[in-house]
Amino acid sequence: MNLILNILLYLILAPLCGGILSGLDRKITARMQSRIGPPVFQPFFDVLKLLQKENLVVRRSQNFYIGFFLVLVVFTGALFFTGKDILLVIFALTLAAIFFVLAGFKASSPYSFIGAQRELLQMMAYEPIIILSAVGMYMVTHSFTVADIISFDRPLVYYLPGILFGLLYILAMKFRKSPFDLSTSHHVHQELVKGITTEFSGKALAMIEVAHWFENMLVLGFIYIFFASFPVFGVVLSLAAYFLVILIDNTFARVKWQLALLSCWMVALIFGFGNILILFILPKST
Repeated sequence: MNLILNILLYLILAPLCGGILSGLDRKITARMQSRIGPPVFQPFFDVLKLLQKENLVVRRSQNFYIGFFLVLVVFTGALFFTGKDILLVIFALTLAAIFFVLAGFKASSPYSFIGAQRELLQMMAYEPIIILSAVGMYMVTHSFTVADIISFDRPLVYYLPGILFGLLYILAMKFRKSPFDLSTSHHVHQELVKGITTEFSGKALAMIEVAHWFENMLVLGFIYIFFASFPVFGVVLSLAAYFLVILIDNTFARVKWQLALLSCWMVALIFGFGNILILFILPKST
C-alpha cells in the first residue's frame, strides 16, 4: 500500500515540481538578461496549448519512440523515488535516452538528425561519471539499493566529493544548458534551430517537455543522495545546484562537441575514478 502511495505521489509531484522549476528557470534567466520574463506557470500553459494543437509528423513512428521515451523516464523516476536498485535506474534512464535519439533519427530532418547524433555524443560524455557514482555508492554503503543508500548514517559527500563534482559538472549537459547544449536548447540562438526536437509538434512536443520535467527531478534526486542524511540541507543544496546551472547557462557560450566529450571524460577519470581509487586504497592503509 505504501509503495502505491509513493508512486502516486511521485506521478503528481514530479511533473508539478519539474514544471515550476522550469518556470523559475525562465524567470531567473529573463531577470539576468534585464527582462521581465513569463509567469512561473508558463511551462504548464505551454504544454496545455501543445496538447490542443494538431499533431503534424514526418513519420508516424517518430511519435511511437517519443511515447516510449516518456514512459521509460517516468518508470525510471518511479524506481528511484521508491528506493529500488540504482543500477536498474541508470540502465532504464539510458534506454529512455536511446528512444529519444531514435525519434530524432526517425524524423528524417537534417536538423534533428545532427541533433540526435549530438545527443549520442552527450550520452557518451556523461554516462561514465554516472556509472562511477553507482560504483562509489556501493563501495561506501555496500548496497546498490537507493533506499539503503539514502538511509546510510553519514552523508555520502564525505566519501565521494570527487564523484559529486563530476555529477555537478555534467548537470548542464543533463539539463541541456550552455556550455553543453549541443543537441537542443531552450534558447533561440542554436544554429540547429531546436536540434533533435525540430520536427516535433503538438502532443509529441508536449510529451518531450513533460519527460524533461520528470528527468530533471530524477537528476536532482541524484544530487540529493549525497546529502540525504540531512534532508532539508539536501533539498536546499540540490536546488542550489540547479540555480548554479542557470547562472552558468547565462554566463558561458556553448562549446564544441570535442571539448564537451573530452572534458567530461577527463573529469570522470580524474575526479570520479580518482575518488574510487582512494576509497579502494584507504581501507588497506588503515
